[in-house]
Amino acid sequence: MSGMHIAFDLSFTHTEGRWARPGSWVGRTFPDVRMFQEIAVTAERAGVEMLFFGDGSGIPDTWRGSIDPAVEWGIQWPRQDMSPFIAAMAAVTERIGFGLTYSSTFMHPFYVARLLNSLDHVTGGRIAFNVVASTRSADAANYGFDELLEHDLRYERMEEFVDVCRALWDSVPPEAIVMDRDTGRFADPALIAPIDHRGRFFQVKGPLSTMPSPQGHPVLVQAGASPRGISASARFADVVFGFGGALAGQQRHRRALDDALRAEGRDPDGVGILWATQVIVGRTAEEAAGRRADVLRFWNEDAVGAYISHNAGFDFSEVPESFAIGELLEWIRAAQASPMGFVGALVAEHGEHHQMTRAELFEHGWRSATGLDHTLCGAPEEIADRLEQNFLDTGSRGGYMFTTPLATPSGLDDIAELLVPVLRRRGALAEQGGARTLRETLST
Repeated sequence: MSGMHIAFDLSFTHTEGRWARPGSWVGRTFPDVRMFQEIAVTAERAGVEMLFFGDGSGIPDTWRGSIDPAVEWGIQWPRQDMSPFIAAMAAVTERIGFGLTYSSTFMHPFYVARLLNSLDHVTGGRIAFNVVASTRSADAANYGFDELLEHDLRYERMEEFVDVCRALWDSVPPEAIVMDRDTGRFADPALIAPIDHRGRFFQVKGPLSTMPSPQGHPVLVQAGASPRGISASARFADVVFGFGGALAGQQRHRRALDDALRAEGRDPDGVGILWATQVIVGRTAEEAAGRRADVLRFWNEDAVGAYISHNAGFDFSEVPESFAIGELLEWIRAAQASPMGFVGALVAEHGEHHQMTRAELFEHGWRSATGLDHTLCGAPEEIADRLEQNFLDTGSRGGYMFTTPLATPSGLDDIAELLVPVLRRRGALAEQGGARTLRETLST
């Protein structure tokens, strides 16, 4: 059995009220790059292996068709392109990796392949690419889409996108670079050739106009939890980003992924799942409970509605006073929105035939937006106990992607300084050894 791998999810360091809570920075405001450099140094010192950045390019506007609630309450916005921030964080660290997100639904693979190759050089082989199939209408409108692609088509485009990126990364192999100072010969043209890709979604000549990078390919991360998403993960992912929460759901995801990996001829033991896990840690259980109470004070109906509508891609303000969950599922699918996440949790908890009122829906929405119903809250030893048991129960492959609803940086600092050392003393963490690249780190 291997040990846990751990990462910090920095997708929302300042949203949903984190910027103003006790323990937030004073004298610095988002997006000051020094904030992220400090987080990176603290996390690396603790032994965190990766800093992960999800992304979305649109301001949430699904709730009541307006950006106003999200703008007013800072829901899932503002968000920067984190690639230059990663370059700055790499300059003050040596070992920690960085996960960067781009959408295969909207972006072009040549641009992304070239950018990630360059970042892999800048970081010395510490880049991961989180490839996503986008479900948010606010993002789609910024790229000229009147509506989202159909769900399964998004994953077909993703798989072709990754195929193109892989071919481009392989199009200039390390052995092609000669760099003979005596003759002035730089590379062997016999080893470099166009990829001449002509597919359903992309036409790319190639080759990539860059030097081969330290890892060759960045570590590939994928987070789809639907059957189609799991199929895509099995095809190309080096590591999977899984949704935490109910143990039964985690176990179903692990089993489905294992089956899909075997169908692709891959070894399930070689692909771990990093479970998204929200943590509130205090020096005592009482201190942690007090911090949890502080989070509750932020949320109102507009904030909750903006959050759940944006992440599902469906305007929940339009639901009637009473409905069956199966009906909601059909409305979601008709809108080409996401049937997983918040809605998937409703189905798992109650079943499709359950009648639900609008008030009950928003009670669940509040729980989803805050994440407090499945947050690990307590003293370090208590949280470590629960993580160790969960790791065992979910197959002992992968680890945890920690986030916190508390202020930045104090909430993350407490995970790094209180929780991670307990896990290390217990021998629960993977040994990093002499790993030079992020791929090597995550493969131990």
